[in-house]
Amino acid sequence: MENALNVAVLVGSLREASYSRKVARALIALAPQTLNCRIVEIGDLPLYNEDLDATPPAAWTRFRTEIGASDAVLIVTPEYNRSVPGALKNAIDVGSRPDYPSGWDGLPAAVISASPYKLGGFGANHHVRQSLVFLNMPVMQQPEAYIPEVASLFDDDGQVTASQGRDFLLGVITAFAQWARLINSGRDGKVP
Repeated sequence: MENALNVAVLVGSLREASYSRKVARALIALAPQTLNCRIVEIGDLPLYNEDLDATPPAAWTRFRTEIGASDAVLIVTPEYNRSVPGALKNAIDVGSRPDYPSGWDGLPAAVISASPYKLGGFGANHHVRQSLVFLNMPVMQQPEAYIPEVASLFDDDGQVTASQGRDFLLGVITAFAQWARLINSGRDGKVP
């Protein structure tokens, strides 16, 4: 059997009961054995300030180490004001330092956005992708993952109840496993 890829899962919402966190947990539960997914917390990261790079805060070091130990990144995010939540953008910035090449360099990624509204976080999804392209992260193109009316997917215990929603999430995580394996197969022996 293939070695499992270590996947850092970033959740754009800091709220413990957020729909983005519920989607992330559902994706982790549906992940094939070829992925070892874990949520990497971003809520404790001080705002990025280059002045602090000489002696980085412990939370920055912890985060950069966790990203550096990852073979892929899965981002699940809500949309705030048609864009990226500030905590997620800060995490992207913190992880991008020290300068090139950063810990993000070459890591395969996927972006899933979720919203209680009809557009499914389309704006946030594309704004995150824009940053990832700059950071040289190959972003999975298909299936695109915008989840509208996300509340309808879950019961009161945070379990996916809609079979169509479960099938969609399963399709996304399965495609991501294939994408991450494909990209990692070309990365200087990163994954045996």
